[in-house]
Amino acid sequence: MELIDNHTHLQDEPFRGQEEFYLERAQKLGVTRLICVGQDPDFNRRAIDLSQRFDNVYAMVGYCPDVAKDYDQQAEDQLIEQLQIPGVVALGEIGLDYYWDESPREQQRKVFARQVELAHELKLPVDIHTRDAFNDCYEILRRSNLEYGAVLHSFNGNVEWLNKFLDLNVYFSYSGVASFTKAVEVHEAVKQTPLDRLLVETDAPYLTPKPYRGKQNEPANVYYVARAIAEIKDLPLAEVAQATYMNTERVYGLN
Repeated sequence: MELIDNHTHLQDEPFRGQEEFYLERAQKLGVTRLICVGQDPDFNRRAIDLSQRFDNVYAMVGYCPDVAKDYDQQAEDQLIEQLQIPGVVALGEIGLDYYWDESPREQQRKVFARQVELAHELKLPVDIHTRDAFNDCYEILRRSNLEYGAVLHSFNGNVEWLNKFLDLNVYFSYSGVASFTKAVEVHEAVKQTPLDRLLVETDAPYLTPKPYRGKQNEPANVYYVARAIAEIKDLPLAEVAQATYMNTERVYGLN
């Protein structure tokens, strides 16, 4: 049984200098590959560095909502250059965040839409962060060309939103939130998510799943995310692992 953590931040401060240690811990639980996710110039560069150091680490780069206010032509030119580096498999994480509102909302929408457009131009999928912004996120994606796919990372929408996004070329990535006892809406969404549109992630070092909730998350724990999803869907863990592995390969072109 093999798993891919399709959204993790191995370049974040808690892991620095210990990346090999955490990759070995992940291997012990069958997590054989992972995608290290950028979000700003520093994290983008660090994600690429890790993808070049380790054969089983891929990278994605993008400007997340928090730094949308810093996105300009120079930033875009750098992204275009980085997105053509071997091992960089997607543009992300990008999107909308109306909870923290670190960038003006109009700027968030403009930068999000432009990066989705840029990904299409470069024939790449996008990895999307959305918080308290499902309506605007859906409208932007509905008007976009998602020929090369999109992933809603750490999806926490209800079944109604799931069904709306299913009409687009969108995959749904579930994090440790799926293991939380009180995350009832997420559990219902997991049940209704088709197996061929399902991915798993940690978003480490955040969103640690049960049974380690409250501790620092790490890529190995995607095993427990997959286990929680298997329990919710009443499927064998091996079936969930195989499906999410193949889905991740397909949407990110890992083959």
